[in-house]
Amino acid sequence: MMKLAVLAALAGSAAAFAPAEVGKASTALRVSELDQEIGAVAPLGFFDPLGYITDEEKFVRYRAVERKHGRIAMMAMLGTFVHNNKWTFDGYLSPSNNLKFSDIPEGIGGLFQIPTEGLVQILAFCAFVELAWWPASQLDGDYGVRLGPVNNWEEEPSKYFRQKNAELNNGRAAMMAIAGTFTHEVITGQSFAEQAASGHFSPFGDGQGFF
Repeated sequence: MMKLAVLAALAGSAAAFAPAEVGKASTALRVSELDQEIGAVAPLGFFDPLGYITDEEKFVRYRAVERKHGRIAMMAMLGTFVHNNKWTFDGYLSPSNNLKFSDIPEGIGGLFQIPTEGLVQILAFCAFVELAWWPASQLDGDYGVRLGPVNNWEEEPSKYFRQKNAELNNGRAAMMAIAGTFTHEVITGQSFAEQAASGHFSPFGDGQGFF
C-alpha cells in the first residue's frame, strides 16, 4: 500500500495559494527579499548555498518542486505507517495473477511485486493528472480546494504564511524520513516497524543487518 500511495501521490501537484509566487518575470532577486518568502524559516532563513536561485522564475519553480516532493514524501511515510501496521485491503490487486493487496510485502521491496501492467496504469493516471487535471506547469499550486475554516485564506490571510510554512517544513522532514526509512530497509532488510520493534535504529554494531 505504501508504494501505491507514493505513486498515486505523484498525481497531487504542489499545493499553495501564493500570490507572491505567481509572477513569471526573470528578475534578479536579493537575499533580503527572499528572507520574507514562504519557506525561509528559522534557523537558516533563505537557504541556497550553491546559488541556484538567480531570478524569480527559478525561485517559483524550485519552491513548487520542493512543495510537491514534500507532499509525496508525506504520503509515503503515511503509507509506511499504514502498511507496517498490517492495514491492507482484502481485495485483489491483480485477479489474473491471483494477487491480493495483502500479498504485497512491506517496505520498498513490495514495489517490485506489483505487476507491470498495474504500474503502467498507475503511471498513466499520474501522467493524466499532471498534464490535464492538475497540470505541473501551474506552479502557484492553487487548485481551488478549500476545507472551510481550515484553509479559508481569502477570509483569514493571517493563516496563509503559517500554514504554508508548516506544509513545507513537514514536507522537508518527511523527505528526510522516507529517505532514511528506505536506506535502513536496504541495509538491514527490516521494515520500519521491524526496526522499531527490535530497537534496531543503527545499522552498525548491533548484530543485525549487514554490519
